[in-house]
Amino acid sequence: MQRHDLLHEFPEYRDKIHELKIGDKHFRELFDTYHEIEHQVHRINTGEEITIDEYAHEVKAKLLRLKDEIYTYLNK
Repeated sequence: MQRHDLLHEFPEYRDKIHELKIGDKHFRELFDTYHEIEHQVHRINTGEEITIDEYAHEVKAKLLRLKDEIYTYLNK
């Protein structure tokens, strides 16, 4: 199962992601939250974490909303 970390999702923003992680507290919180949720989604997708379908859908939707927010942040 493929991982979806931000550096693979947005390779064109690699340098900007690094700069924002270091210099912007709000972005760092978004980044850390994204990776926590992405790890959870990966565990759900691989069967390592068992959940009901509704919960899995909610977690994946939360990840997508966060990804959209980060993308918007990167385009400021």
